[in-house]
Parts: sequence; C-alpha cells; structure tokens
Amino acid sequence: MAISGDDVESGSSSTKGDSDRKVDPETYQDKPQKAEPYSIYTKREKWFLVALGSFACLLSPLTSNIYLPVLPLLSLEFHKSVELINLTVTSYMVLQGIAPVFWAPIADRYGRRIVFILCLATLSLSCVGLALTPTSAYWLLLLLRCFQAAGSASTVAVSAGLILDIAEPSERGSFIGIYSLGPMAGPAFGPVIGGALGGSLGWRSIFWFMCILAGCILILIVLALPETLRSLVGNGSIRPPRLLRTPIRLGAKVNYEKPHNPPKRLWSNPFRLLFNADVLLVIVPNAITTAVYSSVVTTISILFQDTYPFLTQTDLGLCYLAVGGGCAIGAWVNGRLLDRAYRAAEREYEATKAQTVSDGEEHPTKSPLERKLDPEFPLERARLKMIPANLAVFIACTIGYGWCVEAAVHISAPLILSFFIGWSLISTSNTIQTFILDLFPREGSSITAANNMVRWTLSAVLVACEELIIDALNPGWTFTIYGAICVLAYPMLYYEMICGHQFRGRRKAAAAADLPGAVNPK
Repeated sequence: MAISGDDVESGSSSTKGDSDRKVDPETYQDKPQKAEPYSIYTKREKWFLVALGSFACLLSPLTSNIYLPVLPLLSLEFHKSVELINLTVTSYMVLQGIAPVFWAPIADRYGRRIVFILCLATLSLSCVGLALTPTSAYWLLLLLRCFQAAGSASTVAVSAGLILDIAEPSERGSFIGIYSLGPMAGPAFGPVIGGALGGSLGWRSIFWFMCILAGCILILIVLALPETLRSLVGNGSIRPPRLLRTPIRLGAKVNYEKPHNPPKRLWSNPFRLLFNADVLLVIVPNAITTAVYSSVVTTISILFQDTYPFLTQTDLGLCYLAVGGGCAIGAWVNGRLLDRAYRAAEREYEATKAQTVSDGEEHPTKSPLERKLDPEFPLERARLKMIPANLAVFIACTIGYGWCVEAAVHISAPLILSFFIGWSLISTSNTIQTFILDLFPREGSSITAANNMVRWTLSAVLVACEELIIDALNPGWTFTIYGAICVLAYPMLYYEMICGHQFRGRRKAAAAADLPGAVNPK
C-alpha cells in the first residue's frame, strides 16, 4: 500500500471559538514552547521505532498468507469440505477489515503501546490455541482464526500512528517506506514459509511458528517501545502513566518541563467518511478488484493441486512468490510513477496560477495541503489517470489465469499471469489509497480503516462463495465473470476523474461556513 507521508494526519480539530477551541494534538508542540523539537528522539532511535513497527506490521499479512498452502491439507485433516475450510479464510478477512475500526480509536485516545501489547498478546494466545486444536473441533478452528485476525490486523494502523507521532512531515516519507516493507513481505514470503512448514512438519507447525514470532516481537515492544501518543506524552518529553513506561528508556537525554499535558484527541468515526460520494466512487472499485484478487490468491493452492498433482506442499508455497513478487515490484514502480504524475500536476497548477497573476488577479502562495484541497488543483487526474491501464491489465490477466488453469497448460503460464495480477492490483489499490489520503489528509487513519473495512468485507463474501461458483461453472468461466464485474469500476472511476473536483469544492465551502464569524448559508 503506497502512503503519502506528508499528508497522513490522524484526527482533526474543530474551531468553535477562542475560549473553547479544540486543539489538534499534531500541532500541540507549537503551542506552549515553539522552540521545542517535534520529537525528542534521535534519528537512530526513530529508525529503531519504525523498524519495530514494521516487524509488527509483518504479522498481519504473514498470518493470513502463511495459512493458504495448507488449505487442502486442513480439508483432509478436519474431514470438512473445501468450502467450509475456506470459511476460516473468510472469517479472517472479515475481522481483518473490522478490527482496526475499533482498535484505532483506542490507540488514538489511550496510547499506542497498550494497543500493541493487547493485539500481539491476543495473536500469540490464539496461535497457541490453533496449534492445539483437535481435528474434531472445526468450530474452534473457525473461532480462533477470528481472534488471530483481531490481534494481528490492527498492527498496521497502529504502526502508522506511531510514525505520525515521532516523525515530522519532512521525514515521514522515508520512514513510511521502511514501515511498508512489513506488509509487503507477508504476501510474498508467507506462503513459502507455510508450504515449507506444512509439507515437512505438518500444519500445526505454522501456528507454533507464528506464536514464537509474535511472542518475540511482543517482548521487544514490552521492553523498548515507548509511548508516543502526542496527547499523552507530547513530543516524548512528558512522562507517561506508570503502566505505559518501558524498562529500556529512549530519548532520556532530553527532559522538558511542561505546565500541563496536551489535550486528548476526540473519538474518530470512520463510518461517516463513507457518506462522501467521491469516497464511494473510488472505494467501491477498490473493493471489487481486491475481492477478485483475494479469490485468485486463495484458489492457487486448491486449483494448482488439482491441475498439477505433482506439486508438493512446499511447491505450492513457492507458487505464491509470483503474485507476491508482482505486488512488491508493482508497489515500487507505481509509487514512483504516482510521484512523477503529481509533480507534473503541481507544475501545471502553478503555471495556471502564475498566468492569473500576470492578468492582474491575486494568487496567494498555498501550502502543499492547501493545494490538494483547492478544487482547481487537478488532483483526480494526477492520481487516477493510470488506473484505467492497470485495471485493463488486471482484468485480462484474471480471465487468462482462469482459462489457463482450466486448460491445464504449462504451470509457467498461470504463474506469469498471477505475477501481473499482483502488479496491477497493488498499483490500482495503492493509487486509490493515496488518493483518499489526499482527500482527507488530517484523517488518514479513519479513511484507511473505512477503505479496509469495505474491501475486506467484500473479499470475505466472494471467498466464501468462490468454491461453489467454481464447482457450478469452471475456473475459466468463474474468472471471466469476475473480470466482467471489474469492468463496472470504469464508469465510477471516470466519473470521479471528471467531477471529483466538484465534491472537493462543496466540502471546502461547507468547512468555510463552519468557521467562526462565517455566515452560514442555512
């Protein structure tokens, strides 16, 4: 997922008057003592904290993908149909989308450290339970997979909040680049590890592996991760509550005195953002393509085992390297193309404004944030213009993948197609993620939670039905239908590119009407 570091802000502030104005904790450091640094941590300490957050982020996609190669084995061990075993994947996806909506507000109000510890403890204990689950208790497998998702899925959002706490805008980009390595490594290497462990030591070994890994990261966080929530510790110089202190203290060389603690953030509600038309116009296509991608990924081990019976459990895990490699390379390439397109839009915007100055009109200098919110800035075209081509590649490769598996062609063909499925999907998904962060730069956590909730819920529904559809039709026609459904995304995306600036303009006007002293048109 590509994230624009300069624009991601958690929470928002609202102004009601000079006496009772709510203060945005992000700007608190400028209120009492403007000379204080944004964060007391050194560069090396910040890199350590970001690396620790990245390791925690690795757990969510790793927990999801390490499980996929052993799905056929679990079907035999538990004496359940593939459809029922797929429900354990579906339940994980549902909780993966829902859990961050509840954990993120807690992390924004009570602290990052406590949520990290609770999430990783939940993940570790659920892995122990899964490793000990008897094969006669399918219901327990399903239930513990839900707890596993609830524990691991929120680490991505909390880690992003940690970076916002310690890194000022000028350095967030490089930190978020390192932080995103964790989520990108999970899909690429999870199935490989799962296939190797499942093929040699049995399916239970993958849960013991996840328990040990999550436990080690939990110990590191308990010992060394300081509380960073700015509404609790400011720039790190305010001593946190006793329960949030660490045995190993970072940033100890600096100690500022403050007369009072900064204000707490208000509870954030991600659901309200879904009522914006321009948000739905891009989130729905993103959910459709993500659901189809999830269907491709979850069927690799099942369809490949039937079509290519010579593959071992380890071989099935290695097959996932193609789609994971496509995601990793596609994310890097698409990110650079997005930056280039945005810089070109900035030059075009500045040239247009410079022309208005030469014509005698005023053109006040705008910050990058003000520029993005300006309805005259071609934000939609800058961000979304590459999506039609990426979506066309995704649709073509998805349909081709289905027919290659159906015809049992050489295994290299579906693997190559899965590589480009991963490439085009991550390019589309990251573009939309970057765009919605541009739309709501001060509510990055909330808009991300809303996006994930919609796309993972739809993915769960499709994965739950996919085996029934494949049995009723065949892989070729199944993925042809999926590709046809993706075509429905084109009208929504083009409408957003054409009319999106109007939605931004109305939001800007509504926000201006709420400012103190402004005349409310109502």
